Amino acid sequence: MTRRYAPSRRRFLKAAVATGGTAALSACLDLGGDDPVPEGVEDPSTLDRRQHAWNDELETDANGNHALPRHQTFLYLELDADGEPGAEDREQAADALAVLDRAYERSPAGLIHSIGYSRPYFERYGGAPEGVDLPPPRPLSNFETPELDAQDALLHLASDRADVVLAAEEALFGDRGTANGVDAVDFPATVDDRRTGFIGRGMPAERADKVDGIPADAEVPEASKLFMGFNAGFAGNQASESFVTLEEGPFAGGTTKHVSTLQQRLSRWYEDNDHEEMVKKLFSTDLADEIEGAAEDIGASGVTPHDVEELVDAAREHGAVGHAQKMARANRDEEGNFLTLRRHVESTDQGIASLHFPSLQKEISTFEEIRKAMNAADVVEETPAIRQRVNNGILRYVFVKHRGNFLVPPRDLRALPTPDGETP
Repeated sequence: MTRRYAPSRRRFLKAAVATGGTAALSACLDLGGDDPVPEGVEDPSTLDRRQHAWNDELETDANGNHALPRHQTFLYLELDADGEPGAEDREQAADALAVLDRAYERSPAGLIHSIGYSRPYFERYGGAPEGVDLPPPRPLSNFETPELDAQDALLHLASDRADVVLAAEEALFGDRGTANGVDAVDFPATVDDRRTGFIGRGMPAERADKVDGIPADAEVPEASKLFMGFNAGFAGNQASESFVTLEEGPFAGGTTKHVSTLQQRLSRWYEDNDHEEMVKKLFSTDLADEIEGAAEDIGASGVTPHDVEELVDAAREHGAVGHAQKMARANRDEEGNFLTLRRHVESTDQGIASLHFPSLQKEISTFEEIRKAMNAADVVEETPAIRQRVNNGILRYVFVKHRGNFLVPPRDLRALPTPDGETP
């Protein structure tokens, strides 16, 4: 069961994760009491081969929506060695990751983690990973200027317990000698960038008055998981884990992962819009009178695909077009299957309201095509009231700060893989 904390305690734990380091971990442990952390497995090979397989370990609400771990850290890594990693580096990486498997149950009560590798990492060997669509990241609109993440790897840590996320990080990259009683092994890399996130009802409301970008009089609902005042990540419009899993080639059992970081300017969001306008822009113009509160009691966004003509007609009638409304037509294949699995979390890094947006799919090009639909260029061309960033979903309120693309290999290839999936 997920532990529930008093608001002041939750705020402290989130601050500790954002700060990181030994001092934050010590303070977190002092506050956490003596509650034991469930231990992991003796043999990590018994775990699901898919690193991205989280759903079976997650609780679900009455509508089937999965509850992601509350505290999350994204560690962007640069390998310590130049050129191709050697056998000693690979063995050390394997041992370090196995420590986490043995130390912590793979669940929100323990630790869920995965590691992915970038195109620049594979270029250490002179090529791209075989059978995987993994281009370098790039801007996906003509009005964004993100910093493109080119670090070797991304280690993603997630737990309902702040102390676990911090202890796992310290065991691999700090001075902590053990992780939940298991002897630690240093991962052979340096943390180049560290980003943190959180997800859970009430958590944005607690932090709304502590970050830049949200007006003081904004009323973020207690039921909301997002600073924008609503919930998202509905099971009814997510791809299954099996659908986003690579089926062929040396990395079968893996997936690709795009992670973007979006800064939110929510003073505009709360000043420009009443509840009805927010629903129109975040969800759909069709749902303005149907979604109440934070949309906490629905199992899907309620948005059905529209062709371009229908979108243009809706935009002309309402003077706006919805974010989910635009994306619905691009995020399905011909059989109606959803193409991407999104696991986004809010963030207060640097004291700014932000969003980390991991998306899993078989091919990075799939994400890029869906993201282009967010621009709604065809609707802008046909509808004077819709501009690049005005009345065009949520584009006026979010600004892309980072983009990165990674291959999340199957578990048996997660320790410094080669492009052909073979150990040299």
